[in-house]
Amino acid sequence: MGREKVFRFKQFAVVNDRSAMKVGTDGVLLGAWCPVAGAHRVLDVGTGCGVIALMIAQRNSHAVIDAIDIDHDAIIEAAFNFESSPWPQRLTAIECDFNGMEVNARYDLIVSNPPYFTNGILPTGDARTVARHTASLTYGQLIRGASQHLTDDGALALISPTDAESDIIEAATFASLPVKAMTRVLPVEGANPKRTLWLLSRNDAFPYHENTLTIARHDGSSTREYIELTGDFYLKM
Repeated sequence: MGREKVFRFKQFAVVNDRSAMKVGTDGVLLGAWCPVAGAHRVLDVGTGCGVIALMIAQRNSHAVIDAIDIDHDAIIEAAFNFESSPWPQRLTAIECDFNGMEVNARYDLIVSNPPYFTNGILPTGDARTVARHTASLTYGQLIRGASQHLTDDGALALISPTDAESDIIEAATFASLPVKAMTRVLPVEGANPKRTLWLLSRNDAFPYHENTLTIARHDGSSTREYIELTGDFYLKM
């Protein structure tokens, strides 16, 4: 793959050189937080280099995961990372637009770390900026599409900026895909939340709850709750 940037986790490594969306805290949070128990078919929407799909493969030894992206370079990179992982037989990278997926495709879990610039003029700059703009996949499109592609008891897990909460709640209401869980993420103790982790599902087995998660203390060290969530993945935890 040339001179790559490699991120090493405890059970797999990720080349992250070609994909517009880089490995970051948002994706790792979602990959560690989303409920994977009992999920046999999983769809990762906007997979980038494939890190969330790989985390789910590590957490659920029975899950078969389709990872889709509209970015050709991302799919090449994700496919390489999947083939290099301990679970190549369960991971498939597909160049595909979620809005154009076959109607009969059904999944137990759909996960997405979607683009999150919702306001302003469509960017014309580098691929990473364009990848983060919701012109390619709005929250409404993601939630409506998930409603169509989930099994009856399936769930959608995603992460968003906290200022998108009203948009997501509205889209979930219109799609009849109720919000079951919200975890607001604080980057450092005492700060305002910057991200929200979401679980949407028609499955009554998911009791509704809201909570918060703080990533770091004032001295820069990771909190116990963040270590407990991500400790199976980061090498230094």
